[in-house]
Amino acid sequence: MSLVLLVAGLVLVVAGAEVFFDGLVSTARTRRLPPFVLTLVVSGFELENLAAGIAANAKGLGDAAAGTFLGATTFLALGVAGLSALLSPIRAALPLQTFVWTAAAPVPTFVLARDGVLTRSDGALLLVWFAIALTGLVRPGKGLPLEEPEEEKRHPLARMLVGLAVLAGAGELLGRGIKETVARFGISEALLGNTAIAASVEAEEVARVAVPTRRGRGDLALANILGTVVHFVAFNAGVTALVKPIELSRESLDLHVPAALGSVVLLAIVLMIFGRIERWLGTLLLAAYVGYVVASILTA
Repeated sequence: MSLVLLVAGLVLVVAGAEVFFDGLVSTARTRRLPPFVLTLVVSGFELENLAAGIAANAKGLGDAAAGTFLGATTFLALGVAGLSALLSPIRAALPLQTFVWTAAAPVPTFVLARDGVLTRSDGALLLVWFAIALTGLVRPGKGLPLEEPEEEKRHPLARMLVGLAVLAGAGELLGRGIKETVARFGISEALLGNTAIAASVEAEEVARVAVPTRRGRGDLALANILGTVVHFVAFNAGVTALVKPIELSRESLDLHVPAALGSVVLLAIVLMIFGRIERWLGTLLLAAYVGYVVASILTA
């Protein structure tokens, strides 16, 4: 049954990504917005990820809850970026400020978490930081070119929302399949939250990044990654902590918190230096993620 869920989830993920991409570009044309900006704002609002974090934290599983935004961030910056670049190199000319804001995004979470707990006041600060960081990302993106007018497709916003809905449902199927597959093994809460759960909930991101890359829109591929990173380390972390303070174990503090920060900084540096992610760079990012998973297993 778990294999059926995995296959069904993969098929729906690709279909949802195609519909979402078409709807997003068409919506950007009708609203006269750069698709990069629209993707930054929209892509990171992943209710399934936020819901998983709140639910885990409500049950006293602080490390698992933190994994939905810490482990997911590491997975995005290394796993998704690396695997997507292996499938098709990600090439885009983006403003330098975009990468600077991306590198800075996880810093407040890293600092606030060092005492072992993200309190409600920390959560409020992270939400303020989210507004600042997202604005910092969006502002330089406004200078990017608009989409050239072409034959208008009907109901672009509806198609974009349908694509998001399909992606969310497909991610749930895929996540359930992966979690059922690994459930028989006895692993720690932090390991499960930061690797298996984080990767399963965010598995659809690979399609969401690979589809625009394959169509020559590396800017939208990177917007998906960068925008989602900022949402996770600031918005999701803030909202989850506001609902209930998140208590972190030494395992999370010593590995998963710094890994989230380091992975984002590494991705930003790669993009600053090279301006693209070729296949060999994707291989290095993916290898770094494998190293993180190995370290997580050994630590657990």
